[in-house]
Amino acid sequence: MITNLSVNINKVALIRNARGENLPNLVQVAKDCEAFGAAGITVHPRPDQRHIRYDDIPKLKKIVTTELNIEGNPIPNFMDLVLTNLPHQCTLVPDKPQALTSTSGWDTIENAAFLTEVIAEMQKAGIRVSLFVNPETKFIEGAKKVGADRIELYTGIFAKSFHTSKRAEEMAKHTACSQLAHELGLEVNAGHDLDLQNLRYYKQNMPYLDEVSIGHALISNALYDGLESTIKQYIELLK
Repeated sequence: MITNLSVNINKVALIRNARGENLPNLVQVAKDCEAFGAAGITVHPRPDQRHIRYDDIPKLKKIVTTELNIEGNPIPNFMDLVLTNLPHQCTLVPDKPQALTSTSGWDTIENAAFLTEVIAEMQKAGIRVSLFVNPETKFIEGAKKVGADRIELYTGIFAKSFHTSKRAEEMAKHTACSQLAHELGLEVNAGHDLDLQNLRYYKQNMPYLDEVSIGHALISNALYDGLESTIKQYIELLK
């Protein structure tokens, strides 16, 4: 199956914000990522707006021609942002305001009532909803019950185990979750610390994988190889 690459451009915005100007130009980078083969653009605005800012979203919505994926914790300001700008996909992530990055997924059982309400509101507006979850089958079953369209498997622990003896054990969790999600009618995304070293192995062991979103590693690789070459390398690994 084809697995799409969505490029997370948060780190591009972080560099831009360091000088308070418009270099690099975030909108142009998004256009370039699409031109170089990316199937989507991912952004994760946080309350402190240290990288992607809320006022970036309307500009990106206007120019993205593939798929725009907005990630974040569905606090009131975030919900207003998403429902005003209507991305193709919204990935709900339970990160705290001060978190440097997302390190764990939803407990879809404990938060069932809240997630059911939020998901229904977004789907009513025509937005596909993905839930960021740890690779545990109970959370996949929970995602189905609350009405999600997709799940995004948190791959951080897998990535840390990749060069250790626990690689196969961690991978097996993702394989099982991918199979179960498909059986339940959920599509499967994945993301966090996937890179040029571990992506092919991950893809080959996932029976179903619709999309990966990659930012930090991809932008870091692009410092050496250039953005176009780097995106094409990631796409090649997903074939």
